[in-house]
Amino acid sequence: MVDSSANSPRRMLSLSRERAFVSILDDEKEGLFFLWAYLPEPWLHYLGITYYPSRYWALAIPTYVMVTIIFIILFYLGLNYMATVPSTSWNSLFDDHTRDASRILSGHTFIDGEHPIDPISDIPITEVNASLYG
Repeated sequence: MVDSSANSPRRMLSLSRERAFVSILDDEKEGLFFLWAYLPEPWLHYLGITYYPSRYWALAIPTYVMVTIIFIILFYLGLNYMATVPSTSWNSLFDDHTRDASRILSGHTFIDGEHPIDPISDIPITEVNASLYG
């Protein structure tokens, strides 16, 4: 039996309230972070906040995160370049799955000169060059 209360308007309203509460908590955390990062120490002591991390981490953590993301992107790009064959390699034109139409049709005999639809095959690079560059 399907529970119809899962999609009821009351349930959807409850989910939106939960999301709003989480959003408010997130905004409060951001506000506290910026207060800790930018207010002078005497002001924090006046507010009763005496135990907090070093201000070094206000710059260090975002910097470490950004540098880590940049290294991940560069590593991913380098990995792709290492996996790519050179442009002078024949492997960029032919591989294990290359199908040549002349080899496919060579084993077949056709009756009364009938020729079926050409099988699926790769176009040779000579034909591509002749078509593109005359």
